[in-house]
Amino acid sequence: MVAAAAEKPGRSFPAFPFDPYPIQSEFMEFLYESLEKGGVAMLESPTGTGKTLSIICSSLQWIVDRRSKPKLAGEKPVAADDAAEEEPDWMRDFVVESMEKREVGSRRRSGFGLKSSGDKMSLPGLRNAEKSKEEVGNDDGAGVDDDDAQFLLEDYESDEGSGGSKRKGRKCLDLSSSEEDEDGGLGEIEEEVSPKIYFTSRTHSQLSQFVKEFKRTSFASEINLVCLGSRKNLCINSEVSKLRTANRINERCLELQTNKNHSKMKVGSDGGRTRGRKASAGCPMLKKQSSRDLFRNEVREQGALDIEDLVKIGTKYGACPYYGTRDMVRAADLVVLPYQSLLLSSARESLGLNLKNSIIIVDEAHNLADSLTSMYNAKITLSQLEQVHLHLELYFDRFRNVLGPANWRYIQTLLALSRSFMKLLAGDQNDSERSMTINDFLFSLDIDNINLVKLHQYVKESNVAHKVSGYGSKLISSEGLPAHANSQNLDAEGSLISGFQALVDILVSLINNDSDGRIIVSKRKSSCLGQIEEGYIKFVMLSGEKIFHEIAVQAHAVVLTGGTLQPIEETRVRLFPDLSLDQVLFFSCNHIVPPENILPIVVSRGPSGMTFDFSYNSRGSARMIEELGRLLCNLVVVIPEGIVVFFSSFDYEGQVYDAWKTSGVLPRILKKKRIFREPRNNTEVEVILKEYQETITLSSSATSKENPGPQGALLLAVVGGKVSEGINFSDGMGRCIVMVGLPYPSPSDLELMERVKHIEGLGGSLSSKNTMPFPNRLHSSNSIKSGFEILRSCKQRGKEYYENLCMKAVNQSIGRAIRHRNDYAAVLLVDSRYTFDSSTMSSSHPTNKLPGWIKQCLVSFTENYGEVHRLLHQFFKSHKQQGECKRDC
Repeated sequence: MVAAAAEKPGRSFPAFPFDPYPIQSEFMEFLYESLEKGGVAMLESPTGTGKTLSIICSSLQWIVDRRSKPKLAGEKPVAADDAAEEEPDWMRDFVVESMEKREVGSRRRSGFGLKSSGDKMSLPGLRNAEKSKEEVGNDDGAGVDDDDAQFLLEDYESDEGSGGSKRKGRKCLDLSSSEEDEDGGLGEIEEEVSPKIYFTSRTHSQLSQFVKEFKRTSFASEINLVCLGSRKNLCINSEVSKLRTANRINERCLELQTNKNHSKMKVGSDGGRTRGRKASAGCPMLKKQSSRDLFRNEVREQGALDIEDLVKIGTKYGACPYYGTRDMVRAADLVVLPYQSLLLSSARESLGLNLKNSIIIVDEAHNLADSLTSMYNAKITLSQLEQVHLHLELYFDRFRNVLGPANWRYIQTLLALSRSFMKLLAGDQNDSERSMTINDFLFSLDIDNINLVKLHQYVKESNVAHKVSGYGSKLISSEGLPAHANSQNLDAEGSLISGFQALVDILVSLINNDSDGRIIVSKRKSSCLGQIEEGYIKFVMLSGEKIFHEIAVQAHAVVLTGGTLQPIEETRVRLFPDLSLDQVLFFSCNHIVPPENILPIVVSRGPSGMTFDFSYNSRGSARMIEELGRLLCNLVVVIPEGIVVFFSSFDYEGQVYDAWKTSGVLPRILKKKRIFREPRNNTEVEVILKEYQETITLSSSATSKENPGPQGALLLAVVGGKVSEGINFSDGMGRCIVMVGLPYPSPSDLELMERVKHIEGLGGSLSSKNTMPFPNRLHSSNSIKSGFEILRSCKQRGKEYYENLCMKAVNQSIGRAIRHRNDYAAVLLVDSRYTFDSSTMSSSHPTNKLPGWIKQCLVSFTENYGEVHRLLHQFFKSHKQQGECKRDC
């Protein structure tokens, strides 16, 4: 791993809006040089050090300089299309399976070479799936009336030679800007700008902050920025946006576009078919190219805009901001977009993103590997399977006599698959939850002979989901459907399409290589509270290496940034293991605040001298919870304004809160500070945080004589909750962060244990594909014991990964405080396991995985709490005096 050298920066960055601090100059210099070299770079800079502004000014300066070089040398600039043909030098030795090898391996593993010729599929319960077209046409049965004709599928043909499929007489849906609209206009196809920068982060608020920082620089007037968002955030069609959930909004939007290109099909009594008029005009926000042109012109005129601005302009002209911004990507110098839009291959394809020769900057990359794999997870519940299966049966019974042979065969296959999945979930309840390899799953259900690639392509191209759901919706509205067909009490059509999509996602996941993931089968069971937990089938992606390679291999450079990226070795192993150590550049800097503004302390004992141990077996002790209460009662006396206390889970926070209520701890705390609790529902967090802030502001503005009541507030929060990720607790909002224990994830989490086993299986050689060192391929997780057994079996990487998950969560939580140079705060790590002896401490010790700016100031007391209290009193008294002095001056 190549670390940053402590060299004096020699390059200037004139776009930076003020004189940069030395660490900001060093950051920009390192990033610029990294882009010059190409490849992978990781840059770690604590929150509050101006990281976003440094990224903007250095990366865009590189773009400007890069484009000016050919002109200065009298050379012809490299065209985007020519550049796209070149593979970056740094990737030439990146050895990964070719797509051809992967396809052959997948077909061999999943049985994609069908047992019979063509598209014939042998499957239990699949009857007469090879009926000829003549037999279908000659079936006796009722014809299809005009009301039902709109739900009839068009004839579908299979392209047996290439493995692809096609529908008769219809082009695939194309929503590009060149699509002809109702006003007869054609969208302008703009020239591709290259190289360009793709900046991605996890949340909408983080992207908005990036746009805000960009506007502060001189680049705002010369660089073309386009901000992309999800349909959920950009849709202005009230009939679609009211559906609220992202999946249903996406489905409805695509359905409208599909309907726009569909024709009604009328079926006569003789079985003949004729085309009628359009069934739908599509989304009204996409009708007129002239409106889209007005939208694009105003966006260009106004410059850098965030999501809210784009929605306002789209509403003004009646033009869809989602597709409108998509039209502008080709001409953009800088594309700002959420994680999923960049990291999901289907999203990149849909958006038409060209990553060739580009710069990809991933912010908040501390959990990139897990975020990447989680995007490719898939899940379907038993109720969804039952609903999809019932509607397929109803549809097939109605139209079986007029369906073409391919439609007939594929619908029967979908019925047989859903039936097999339901049977699996309704089986022996003694094995309520288990994990299986992809091969085991396929073979156990005897479905390894199905060509899942063609089946997926059929569902995608035939519009079968919308036809079946539309027919089902009609039956529900006419009260012709059994009551249990829509037991979820949701919009029938939208609910069914969601179920169809879940089924398709599972089918697609089964196309992966056997080692890429695991299938988890969880049967219906009773919870500890007596509630019935629904059964489900879920695919868990374990390996992000190949997914990330699809992105990295196209780019000139990939930059991972974050407040803390430690431990970096884990990220390298999981995302680009075939890169050698000297191909990964790493930069880390201290915090911008002076050391005297930070007071991190390991608190190993409570006020009564009891040793703090919040491990799984000890944290529930009534004495331990009571001692923690005594600690908080002492802290609220000495710490001003706001204190944020982080617990390992909502359940444990609730257990502690209830115990304090009974023991009388809460009334003692309330005499000094008002108590707030993080709600489980994310939609309520903003309200709680607003009240928390207002309470602190009010108490800070009044003297103790004016307000003899509680001074400030105490917020009980949860590691991994919304408060611990991305919330700003600057100044009085977070004068002290208290981390209760080491928040290790629960070993009873079957998905987590499968990932631990997979990572442990990477073994000594980082690129090793050896089998996992665990003999059982089925694993029960009814108790936490089995998870601990797996962790004890791990010798290296699996255990390290588990420990790193904990410390990454700690680092994110304590990073909520200290947000600018003049801020100050204390950080208390409350658990004896944080205690360290620098002379004997191993590299795996928790404190060795803390950010450098915390670790260099960390103090540990093993004897008594008195010294902790004295340091806190001295720390806040000193800063209070400094604040009073500044006000007087």
